[in-house]
Amino acid sequence: MARKARHRISYVLPLANASGGHRLGVNGLAYDAENSVLYSGGRDGLICAWTSDADEVKIYEEKAPPSTLHNQIQAHTHWVNDILLTRNDTALVSASSDTSVKVWRPDAQERQIPTTIGLHSDYVKCLASPGPNADWVASGALDHKIRVWDLNGAGERLCINSGEDETNAKGSVYALSVRGSVMASGGPESIVRVWDARTGKRITKFVGHTDNIRDILINQDGDTVMTASSDQTVKVCHPQLAIIYSSDRSGLVAKTDLRGSSDWDEGLSLSVAQEYEGVNKVIATGGYVWTATSNSSINRWGDIPPNGEVHIPDQPSHYHRYSASSRLRVPPPTSPTAINGIGKPKIPLRCVLRIPNASEYPAPSQQDSDPAALYSSVNVRKMSEAMAEQDVGPVVPYQELPVATIQGQQGLIKHVMLNDKRRVLTLDTAGEVLLWDLIRCIPVQAFGKRQLGDVLDEVNTVESVANWCTVDTRTGRLACILEENYCFDAEMYADELHLEDTSELKDDSRINLGKWILRYLFATLIEEELARDEVYRRQLQLKHSRKIQRAPAPPSIQLPNNKLGLRPNLQSENDSLITPRASNGNQVPMMTSTLGIGVATPHAGLAMNGAPATDQASTLEKTSPHHSQSRTSMDKPKDYFSANPTASTVSDQQARPSTPAEDSSETSTQSPVDGEKEEKAKEGTTLFGKRFRMNFPKKLGRTSVEVKPPAADEKAEESDKSEEKEERVIEDNLLGTIQRVRYRYEETLHDGSLQPLLPGINPSSKNETPLLELPLHTTIIIQEDRPDSGGVTDLYRGTVRSVGHDADLVERAGPMWLGDLLLQNQTPPKEISKVSFVLMPYQDLLPSIAGADGNSRLNANRMLRAKKICAYVAERIEPQPEHPDPSGLKPEEYLELYCQDKLVSPNTTLATLRAYIWKTGGDVVLYYKSNGRKPEVEGRLSGKPLGDPPGAEGVPF
Repeated sequence: MARKARHRISYVLPLANASGGHRLGVNGLAYDAENSVLYSGGRDGLICAWTSDADEVKIYEEKAPPSTLHNQIQAHTHWVNDILLTRNDTALVSASSDTSVKVWRPDAQERQIPTTIGLHSDYVKCLASPGPNADWVASGALDHKIRVWDLNGAGERLCINSGEDETNAKGSVYALSVRGSVMASGGPESIVRVWDARTGKRITKFVGHTDNIRDILINQDGDTVMTASSDQTVKVCHPQLAIIYSSDRSGLVAKTDLRGSSDWDEGLSLSVAQEYEGVNKVIATGGYVWTATSNSSINRWGDIPPNGEVHIPDQPSHYHRYSASSRLRVPPPTSPTAINGIGKPKIPLRCVLRIPNASEYPAPSQQDSDPAALYSSVNVRKMSEAMAEQDVGPVVPYQELPVATIQGQQGLIKHVMLNDKRRVLTLDTAGEVLLWDLIRCIPVQAFGKRQLGDVLDEVNTVESVANWCTVDTRTGRLACILEENYCFDAEMYADELHLEDTSELKDDSRINLGKWILRYLFATLIEEELARDEVYRRQLQLKHSRKIQRAPAPPSIQLPNNKLGLRPNLQSENDSLITPRASNGNQVPMMTSTLGIGVATPHAGLAMNGAPATDQASTLEKTSPHHSQSRTSMDKPKDYFSANPTASTVSDQQARPSTPAEDSSETSTQSPVDGEKEEKAKEGTTLFGKRFRMNFPKKLGRTSVEVKPPAADEKAEESDKSEEKEERVIEDNLLGTIQRVRYRYEETLHDGSLQPLLPGINPSSKNETPLLELPLHTTIIIQEDRPDSGGVTDLYRGTVRSVGHDADLVERAGPMWLGDLLLQNQTPPKEISKVSFVLMPYQDLLPSIAGADGNSRLNANRMLRAKKICAYVAERIEPQPEHPDPSGLKPEEYLELYCQDKLVSPNTTLATLRAYIWKTGGDVVLYYKSNGRKPEVEGRLSGKPLGDPPGAEGVPF
């Protein structure tokens, strides 16, 4: 059984004052010569299009016209490793470390996001296409696979196992090239394999490299393969290529001219430019050379003129001139050729690179009688020999500085989340340290150029908060990822969040961080759905009112003889007595007490201060067992943390029309058989199935509470009812939540109600999710896991501003749990995390809180504050007045708690206490004592245990 695909919600915090362009290094370049557009793909996941007026007339000027940003799109959520143009330069294909291969059509009339055409199970490193008009593209990845993808959306055409052996650990593909039906690949094996691109069969393989193969080039005829490796060598099987541009990790950019050479060692190699970092990609076009490095900027260098000549000073005449044009099969010029009115440029001898013949390949022997070839190969000695006779010193580049630079932006490269799980420290490429607020989506403080660890020690706090999100900076921006199974785990007290408006919050109110941020990320979507819901209710009620205005129905219907003992007359006046309607009156759901301080069974290994040893912990709340519950605004228990339900919340609960299943659950007592049926029904309508099926009877609104008839009659009645039921399908996405609401509207109208339909969409109120004003350009991404490929795919990408306008897209892409949260204020059920602790008087100076059995072991929610424990102690050791004095001392003001001989702050939670003070396993041991501010407490008899308060088994908090 395939694992169900999980959905995740990501939001990306916008950088302050960030303009367009890359934020991290650039890995891929592609040039559209017809439109003079340069495309770049970066480690920030961006693909940018730059207009570059690369005019041949100006190629030798020192300055070039600036390039401007024409378009950019966040195509990937990880590094872009390679890009290429195809379909006659109208489609750009990109390969990324997010395991996806995407195609983007930047010239489409409607703005489109890149479309995923394929997925690997590991990083995709390279791309190759057989030609500019091909309808397929090949990709190589670290999953040892070469996959051929159809550009028309037909998916995968061919899959090749590059390692040819499943046990081969070095089968990753780092380099790929295609010409016609010939495909070549290489990687860490140091082997170049040649494949038939039509069938996937291996044709041959080449060996000779000693390190990872980084790039492969096949000539237009498909009979020459050139490879570049991390072993610092370039190898070629048949040197039939013309001009080659190459680069290395030292930043050197070289131009090698092989035209007319029968031997690789006879070529002329020149140093064009020198980058400060290793070059990831180099392309030459229009008289310029573009270089991409790990820096976010892109440099444009002037190319070496084709008619330039190498000048060798103070040498015999046959050494004096070595022209790049000598490779051309034309007679040597008798006079210098002018370019732009200027004579031949001189190329310094120090720009010439040695070409060691590291690995000879058999070259075709041919008799060439061309005078120009004889001039270049016989009358001119090899440059390697000429350089051997000259002490030319270190190699210098022909171009000292780039003629133009596309400036990049500063991106984030490191991050550390603080203990409060709400703030994050980041370090950018300029060395600047920033402090970010994940809830408000803004930077809150800048620390300049400092060490990240030094700032962390200054701003971090001592507290323990559950993980509710994951954070990464791999695209140069701060991204926060939320998943269903943990995004609702973290809560914080409102008084710790420094809120501006606390008028609607109660004392010790807790706010769920995941629920809070999601509520306002999709605020415009909620507004749009409320508006649509109002229109739908109005139209539905108008349609229903027209139906009931038709001619009255006949007063009675003659039914056939009832042989099954069913009700003879459904129109009977006493029908209400037979089938009384389930109560749906003004009742507030029963409050639970799962967050109370409960007495725990004494631990087996605990014997402190005479306390008896015990076995295991058991909670004190008998009214509600410790089990998973769906957490809604109405399900919160009446405790110290949450306020009583407001009038508006209660009215919403009362107004929500109930289904027959809900009514029967409130009024009828089920047999074990019914319980099994209900469990099966729940399994059939679980929120985690791909599609849901809900059965609704055509006659709704009434459920019998009479004693059940015999089994035979019951089966007959069920068979009849099953025929009357109509089947409805609910989508397993956010739209499914809306469908359930609308089905309830229809049930209410079928029930004969003439009252206006009350809203079925009930977002969270401000006392649960206080108002947040998020930056409107905060990016929102909805993604889906792909269990078959091991990667994720983007289902939706938008912003806080646009998510309401894209409501139709979000309804299809968003998961159902997101819809339940936003529109129904419901979170997935979750087991409550508790902490067990032992509460004892310090040196027996105060009475014990233990019961008659001497047990002082308790457990409570991990978010319980120390001051609530003090209040619990105060209720146990002293009588509580009927009318407390508001101006009197609070328990935390005259009682103190100690753990590991350290005074515990009143606002410290049990989770923080265990993580940073107790620091070990087992039950936390706490001691309480008086600080002397209330002498009457110290005057009470010590050591005398007090029983539980009458009628209570635990004190809620």
